[in-house]
Amino acid sequence: MTGVLSSQQIRRMIAEQEITACAPVTSEQVQPASLDLRLGQVAYRVRASFLTGSGRSVAERLAEFEMHRIDLEPGAVLEKGCVYVVPLMESLALPDEVQAVANAKSSTGRLDLLTRVITDGGVEFDRVAPGYHGPLYAEVCPRSFSVLVRPGMRLNQIRFRVGQAVLSDAALRALHAETPLVDGDHAVIDEGLGFSVDLRPSSGTLVGYRAKPHTGIIDLDRTGHYAPQHYWENVHADDGHIILDPGAFYILVSREAVHIPPRYAAEMAPYVAMVGEFRVHYAGFFDPGFGHAAAGGAGSRGVLEVRCHEAPFVLEHGQIVGRLVYECMDQVPDQIYGADIASNYQGQGLKLSKHFKT
Repeated sequence: MTGVLSSQQIRRMIAEQEITACAPVTSEQVQPASLDLRLGQVAYRVRASFLTGSGRSVAERLAEFEMHRIDLEPGAVLEKGCVYVVPLMESLALPDEVQAVANAKSSTGRLDLLTRVITDGGVEFDRVAPGYHGPLYAEVCPRSFSVLVRPGMRLNQIRFRVGQAVLSDAALRALHAETPLVDGDHAVIDEGLGFSVDLRPSSGTLVGYRAKPHTGIIDLDRTGHYAPQHYWENVHADDGHIILDPGAFYILVSREAVHIPPRYAAEMAPYVAMVGEFRVHYAGFFDPGFGHAAAGGAGSRGVLEVRCHEAPFVLEHGQIVGRLVYECMDQVPDQIYGADIASNYQGQGLKLSKHFKT
């Protein structure tokens, strides 16, 4: 067994109690190559973000940094700029050969909601060591909007893998030759599949959105509810570039339409730290079947969550801003993105999170 574990293997892990929860895991949580994680009953407001550290527990660190605790049952607001730790409903009892990696769900990232998994003894965010037995916690830091949350909400997801699953550049080139992974004539392959930003749309001048600094809260249970203009400013470009403002958060879109064949999964990663004064947030996993023609995709654009750092920065059309790291699945999932499950972003272009009216 080598590769990312698929939906049917995750269900087996649940049946064998390698994944347990204080409330039964639902079928909707199981994705083609990941498991959605659910918020528990309480949130701890903490003074600062922290890593647990070897030999220490999250409970011990909470005793150091907790300011107050919030009951989530009636619904509670997590305020912009604050840091919270929320025990998750799920716990793990991983076999020695299985490790895990977590990431924010797509809708979470598009709200600039920094969400990372921490574990007892953890020395990295979003990484769960092979053979880990213990609880899971989410660190949640709203960056642009205050949000209303309740127990059971799914802000992040976790993948399980055995062995080395990442495709080498040579293997990625061979896969692209067999099944094109991006549209167009040229694929930039360098420690993953490079993707660039689209600032010359085929029609009009709208290229993205910028989060407004002072807005109302967003109830994460509400879909298609909020008027975009109350939370976002439109970003236009008529000459193929925009200037990013320090500290501002943008939603942009990749120039390339991306394809993830059913026997592979992918993860968005930063391109290189020295390309400019900005970061493309890598908020999500790309499931098997994303952009796959048989699953209704025919290539789907990657939405880019961009934050500028210390200085204003000119972002140019076609500039490479990130890369997709492809991984082999251990088994082809019995359900794939877009074809067998409700998929909000199949066939997408420039698109805000599902909470906003279209």
